[in-house]
Amino acid sequence: MARAVGIREPGGPEVLEVIDRSVREPGEGEVRIAVAAAAVNPTDIGLRSRGVEGVDPPWTPGMDAAGSVESVGVGVDRLAAGDEVMAAVMPRRPEGGAQAALIVVPAASVVAIPDGASVHQAATLPMNGLTALRGLELLGLGAGETLAVSGGAGLLASYVIGLAREQGLRVIADAKAGEEDVVRGFGADVVVPRSDDFAGAVRAIAPDGVAAVYDTALLNEAAFGAIRDGGALVVVRGWHGGEPPRGMRVHPVAVRDVLERTEWLEDLRRLASEGRLTLRVAQTFSPERAAEAHRLMDAGGLRGRALITF
Repeated sequence: MARAVGIREPGGPEVLEVIDRSVREPGEGEVRIAVAAAAVNPTDIGLRSRGVEGVDPPWTPGMDAAGSVESVGVGVDRLAAGDEVMAAVMPRRPEGGAQAALIVVPAASVVAIPDGASVHQAATLPMNGLTALRGLELLGLGAGETLAVSGGAGLLASYVIGLAREQGLRVIADAKAGEEDVVRGFGADVVVPRSDDFAGAVRAIAPDGVAAVYDTALLNEAAFGAIRDGGALVVVRGWHGGEPPRGMRVHPVAVRDVLERTEWLEDLRRLASEGRLTLRVAQTFSPERAAEAHRLMDAGGLRGRALITF
């Protein structure tokens, strides 16, 4: 048995509680991890609000974990008991997600934590890093093209900016007053003021429009004005709009499709080890204080991630 954050019915932060979950032995190709920290992400807010269709409660949220390998299943030779690791986790399964003291996950979703990083810092990277990489893959931009990133100071945006620069893209990102240097530090070539007119701010720098926008600020249709004819928009919470204008394409990111891309996780680890990605922890909470962590995420404007620590 292991302590975990539990949700017995959909609702607000008040439905979060501490539960005990049974944890099985790892099967073939799996790893059991003693979790030190699990990040709280916007997707956890959605799971708490709506529950998991087809899975009986209690549900346990969380898509990012870091800790140490407790045991490995048959056929796992890349990892061993005692290794400090980070993992991407699918919470919409009967055994739940990352916010538990002990979890079993596919070994393909697990890599060592970055050199020089704490397990707390490492817990901010796997799912958001994979989300950033998946969106960039869907765009398929070539070196030298220009990408605009909305919500430039946020955690996901920081990974998008850094990874886009690694791919040779020119990056325009927005930032509110006082955060410009932070966003430049992520790798943005140009920082524009955050405002109600993201498209206008981007067009002031790129009059013909950018090749694409990676929309981490949930602007949706309001981002179209920044994009050139035939360009593209990446959205992270699904697409509920109509047909995009001017021959544009909309790419919703489904990170569940890439949770076992081990080579991507290894790339993220390498880049963080080299200081090319910034790992940011906003605040830590015990499982008993999970509701506070969710309220902090709900409030918006968080710089880094809140963590549930065990």
